[in-house]
Amino acid sequence: MTKERGVRRFAAVMAAALTCVAVTGCEARRAPNAEQKIPLHAAAVEPGLPQQAREGRLILARAQIDEALATHTLDRPVKSLLKVERPLHFGEFNWNDAGIPAGPVWIRVDPGAQLLSVFRDGHEIGTTVIVYGGDNKRTPTGTFHILARDKDHRSSLYDAAMPYTLQLTNDGVSIHGSTVRWGAATHGCIGVPLEFARRLFDQAGVGDEVVIVAPTRNGAGSQAS
Repeated sequence: MTKERGVRRFAAVMAAALTCVAVTGCEARRAPNAEQKIPLHAAAVEPGLPQQAREGRLILARAQIDEALATHTLDRPVKSLLKVERPLHFGEFNWNDAGIPAGPVWIRVDPGAQLLSVFRDGHEIGTTVIVYGGDNKRTPTGTFHILARDKDHRSSLYDAAMPYTLQLTNDGVSIHGSTVRWGAATHGCIGVPLEFARRLFDQAGVGDEVVIVAPTRNGAGSQAS
């Protein structure tokens, strides 16, 4: 197995979303038109967004969103995405909610791309590389709602700390703080860096939606039924 490489997100003119590529143990694949940038007029979509909130993010135009939905790069319309300048490595994350208004929170998990994204009021406010279930117990896909929150949870089954737990299923599959490193896996849970877990815990509440997408043939995630 080759050494760990970063997870890369690309912006394309018409796809208008960030295509996440899993690159653990393989060469990174490039998205079409990967080096093209979103045109400046796209910023007109969110005229009410404060300037401080515009910095460091990609504001999407309607045509770009439609294309992203058609190609399953996105599962639903969003207003903006974080502008991640370089590939993220295990243990790294990007978080920026400055100026983003209050609103519904939902979480998108893409095990195939090894990424989790947090949205508030339609704007991506956080993204990170994750670890997830191994072959012995895979992470389920589909739409879930947070059942419970526990800041200092400890697994009785595995006698392991699971800080900032957001429980998704009755059998204990959760998002929680973890040591996110290359080659690691979980017993079906989604592990995120501890500081990211703390921020996510502060944002997410019981009942908030979590979508765990299934990989498609082209490597992008699509929402499971």
